[in-house]
Amino acid sequence: MATYTKLSSGSWRVQVRRKGRYISETFLRRDDARRWAIDAERQVDRGEAPTKSRTAQLKTFSDLIDLHIDDMCDVGKSPLRSKAANLSLLRRRLGKCSMAALDRERLIRFGRDRAAEGAGPVTLGIDIGMIRLILSHAAAVHGLPVKVEPVDLARIALKRLGLVGKGQERDRRPAQDELDRLIAHFDSNPLQIAPVGQIIRFAVATAMRQEEICKARWSDVDARTRMLLIRDRKDPRNKKGNNQRIPLFNATGYDAWAIVEERQSKRSNDDDRIFPFNSKSVGSAFRRGCVDLNIQDLHFHDLRHEATSRLFEAGFTIEQVALVTGHKDWKMLKRYTHLKPEALHMLLASRAA
Repeated sequence: MATYTKLSSGSWRVQVRRKGRYISETFLRRDDARRWAIDAERQVDRGEAPTKSRTAQLKTFSDLIDLHIDDMCDVGKSPLRSKAANLSLLRRRLGKCSMAALDRERLIRFGRDRAAEGAGPVTLGIDIGMIRLILSHAAAVHGLPVKVEPVDLARIALKRLGLVGKGQERDRRPAQDELDRLIAHFDSNPLQIAPVGQIIRFAVATAMRQEEICKARWSDVDARTRMLLIRDRKDPRNKKGNNQRIPLFNATGYDAWAIVEERQSKRSNDDDRIFPFNSKSVGSAFRRGCVDLNIQDLHFHDLRHEATSRLFEAGFTIEQVALVTGHKDWKMLKRYTHLKPEALHMLLASRAA
């Protein structure tokens, strides 16, 4: 039976107690409260869990996306750029679908369409995973009658069709000659504003990402211990607050501390960054340099791979390399480690010394 109470604010609180269940809501109008109470009692009679008024009004997949975003924002985990872009794409492509229409067949068609547009197996896997996350959040957190089984079946079908799967791990390592040519190319160009040659050396010396290098600050350098604090380092679970101190040393053929000392003469009182340049501009310049020098299939991120591999070739253990690269899961280091067979000679010589 429903009980209605008029609050001092003028709103109406309705409380429903039926068959051992209890739920309450607040409405501006008594009629809205009455209609919701009748619907809630009917849900209890059908053996269903009564839904809150907010969730009862949700009809489309776009509504579920909004629900997920609002909940994440409430707990201080608002979607960052990558996730926000993914949610925006799903809203455009599937947002108008009702919950019932988001079945296995519709999801398989979505996957086929995305693949036809050029989305690779990893990208499509992320899309399907995000759809599952949205639906499971609505079911688990709000008790909405949505099912995740169609998503699981669609993933199996798309995997069998070769449209969802693991991406091919890159094993591209730049030859020393390629690095030398790139560095010389940028260092000899008087029109090049950003010191890309220096940044290349620093990347191979530290295994830092492009964006991390351009955000590194003088105030985070400890000259006494020759350590650098990297703030909010990329992490699959939570980037914010994932700070890490790394050594600035000479272990990969390039001396990170010497490069920092080189930057001292360029230090600005107006900008605390060691490399005060836009990371995207640095990436664009790097790509242009590769084109100018006819260096094929080399990405800036490959320098991180190269640095990681050189650390292993220098004899560091997995635990020690992780202290530089920031990997929490040591298994992930495997995909960054493409050792050259020639390095075994150096390792053997170092152990014999």
